[in-house]
Amino acid sequence: MDLFSQVSQEAIKRQAPLADRMRPRTLAEFYGQDKAVGKGSVLEQLILHDKVPSLILFGPPGSGKTTLAGIIANLTQANFITLSAVSSGVNDLRAAVLNAKEAILRGKKTILFIDEVHRFNKAQQDALLPYVEDGTLILIGATTENPMFSVNKALLSRCRLVELEYLTSEAIQKILLAALSDKERGLGEFETDLEEDFLERLIILTNGDARQALNTLELCVLAAPRVDGRVRLNKKTLADVVQKPILNYTKGGDEHYDVISAFIKSVRGSDPNAAIYYLARMLYAGEDPLFIARRLIILASEDIGLADPFALTMAVSAAEAVNRIGLPEGRIPLAEATIYLSLSPKSNSSYLAIDKALAYIEKNKQPQVPNHLRDGSRGGLEKLGYGKGYLYPHDYPGHVVSQRYLPEGLLETFFLPGELDRTTSPKSSPKK
Repeated sequence: MDLFSQVSQEAIKRQAPLADRMRPRTLAEFYGQDKAVGKGSVLEQLILHDKVPSLILFGPPGSGKTTLAGIIANLTQANFITLSAVSSGVNDLRAAVLNAKEAILRGKKTILFIDEVHRFNKAQQDALLPYVEDGTLILIGATTENPMFSVNKALLSRCRLVELEYLTSEAIQKILLAALSDKERGLGEFETDLEEDFLERLIILTNGDARQALNTLELCVLAAPRVDGRVRLNKKTLADVVQKPILNYTKGGDEHYDVISAFIKSVRGSDPNAAIYYLARMLYAGEDPLFIARRLIILASEDIGLADPFALTMAVSAAEAVNRIGLPEGRIPLAEATIYLSLSPKSNSSYLAIDKALAYIEKNKQPQVPNHLRDGSRGGLEKLGYGKGYLYPHDYPGHVVSQRYLPEGLLETFFLPGELDRTTSPKSSPKK
């Protein structure tokens, strides 16, 4: 690196956001991920002995994926190349491979770090395979999405999977306090007074994301009032800087599927408090209210069914109300339907009946419809006996009469009433 490039890089570093300046440089500074890389863990030993394999790091934003990759690069003294899958393509991969081959001639390994690796398409991921396979590159991919779904199985099989978790409040507090005291990279040049519960509230608002917590802290320090030269960090300044809590929720992401799953299971489990909580979490994050309404319609049929047939009407009405009035008012019919469905008795007998019938049809040859049930009104088909012998139920007491409806030889029972089903089986009447 020439002198100009070095000075330029140092200037950029000084102006970088606090989260970037405070990136941990060693495993000792890497807080909150003891399960993945704590003392005595397999990954810690591989890093310390310079035997790091290709890795896929996955976890929520701000959990330390990029930071851990940088620590590995520093401790292993490897040639370190960074790419972003958002802006890089196959040509960038080829350049990285060429760089890695040149490094091998100098006796150096190359770590290729790819941020948001799940954004690479199949062809781009496949382009990595031979070079990860033969050791030309040590791949470290970072993703916020579940790699079991977002990364090619072939590439995944060549990498060790490392899950990073949401940082605990204690871990983020350590990170924030370290930033406030660090005079070289952090905010140690400022003399600060912390209002009681300031850090606790900051941690809540940034929802386990260390990057957001650090950058928010820096904004608060810069915007906070000064008293006798000291920075007064209080919750009023924090409220001005962060007007709404930051949720890790992206449509189509893991959190989208996990929260809707928890919502459905809470309604099915008859817990209105949990159901309303997950409903609020989805609405707050900007989930499509019609998506939620459609799930309620499915749930009303699948899990409540004949135990309370009105539940389906309630769910459909909520969907129609949301479609007509939108948000924010649409939250009210959604909440009403959610609570009603949560408190409704549950039965899946209709769901089981139709699935059992469909399975039977798939596996068995289907006999003809019984002659007396066939349509004889078309083109003189009654002359062939179609409809002959059919007993019209309304001609009989109770409007029901005993006759065979299933085809001959089909003895299967598809519908078994549930314990809570609101059904009455009419008694058949003899023929007049």
